[in-house]
Amino acid sequence: MLARTHGQAATPTTFGKELAVFAHRLSGVLGRIDVGDYPGKFNGATGTYSAHVAAWPDADWPAISREFVEGLGLRWNPLTTQIESHDGQVALFQMLQHTGRIAHNLCTDVWTYISLGYLRQIPVEGTTGSSTMPHKINPIRFENAEANLEVASGLLDTLQATLSTSRLQRDLTDSSMQRTIGMALGHQLVAWKNILRGLGEVDIDAAAMDADLEANQEVLAEAIQTVIRAEIVQGNSSITDPYDVVKGLTRGHRVTPETFAAFIDGLDISQTGKDRLRALSPQTYTGLADDLVDFLGR
Repeated sequence: MLARTHGQAATPTTFGKELAVFAHRLSGVLGRIDVGDYPGKFNGATGTYSAHVAAWPDADWPAISREFVEGLGLRWNPLTTQIESHDGQVALFQMLQHTGRIAHNLCTDVWTYISLGYLRQIPVEGTTGSSTMPHKINPIRFENAEANLEVASGLLDTLQATLSTSRLQRDLTDSSMQRTIGMALGHQLVAWKNILRGLGEVDIDAAAMDADLEANQEVLAEAIQTVIRAEIVQGNSSITDPYDVVKGLTRGHRVTPETFAAFIDGLDISQTGKDRLRALSPQTYTGLADDLVDFLGR
């Protein structure tokens, strides 16, 4: 598949590798959520153990408090006001918002691949593709997911900002604000359901990808100028500016395999270098893309 950097034709990649990038990004954030460090407190109305000490003055209240809190699977917070400071919640909401942003990026990329024709949408029986144009199948799953992720992100951002602050010992803004946690998570859940459903309703159009690769032979320019540099290092070339040499051939121009073959034949490099370049095509110039997918989960 032709890659796109700045929206322009770029060094080829594979669709699997591009999806693996999103899976890898998500697994990193989800891993941090799984080992989340969430604090709790048990130290009285203003965090001083006043009532505790008044009732049982000889007890080791910090030790008792720590044992109780850690027994709930939480990290003991020894210094609080009337409330635990919500920093653990804020950290969780930051990570959840991050997963939503990654998912949003996935939606926009898949939407673009559909627009480019790299992915075709599978017709679903009984659905309306467009209100007025019967030929269309709109990528509504990904658009719906984007909207829900934006709402979730806004709510999570507000939760982070509000829960980070409490007037003096305590006010009730946190109580009111925490009632929106379920709404934020609900919007994310709706988005993920749409993403999963949407991914199940698309298929790769290999012919469209191949045609785009074939029409953009100039993406091999990177390989040519890099091989020339390697030849210079090995003393096999007198070229002084490989980038400029290849730029003159490719920038702003459409080139053909024949154009490249003639250009390679005229290069001041070794026969081995020429043979390596002649063997390349946009379809095979994917480096280690296939192998990189196997790094998932490592």
